Amino acid sequence: MAGAMGIIRSVLAVLAGIVTLTVTSFAIEAAADPLLMWMFPHALPNRAAISYNLWSALLMFSYTFLCVVAGGYVTSWIARRAPVLHALVMGVVQVALTFWAMKVFADTAPMRNWIVAIALTIPAAWLGGALRARRSAVPGARSV
Repeated sequence: MAGAMGIIRSVLAVLAGIVTLTVTSFAIEAAADPLLMWMFPHALPNRAAISYNLWSALLMFSYTFLCVVAGGYVTSWIARRAPVLHALVMGVVQVALTFWAMKVFADTAPMRNWIVAIALTIPAAWLGGALRARRSAVPGARSV
């Protein structure tokens, strides 16, 4: 029974990390896109222009990286055991989801955006897991 509970906890940890990174990323995008279009109406006349503009893409890569770090952190926090490994698994699952999205929504962004997103996902997930593992290993740090 304990083994089954560990597997369930692992699966839930990975799912929680995916949900965390997805919700935070879409929330930032929902706020940032209209703001960018308002601030730069000539360069970004619509949402489609945002994906193709290099500067807005760099902003998107930055906040997406941080969202994946947060997802890796949450995954590690919930998993408790093998925190970095769980964060890496979450990163691999996200890479698979990004490949799927790239095939289904290929025309919504240039290929460079998909490639950068895929390349940054596993290192960001690892960083989130490593931060959580380091925090929980610090003497005197409160472990939840």
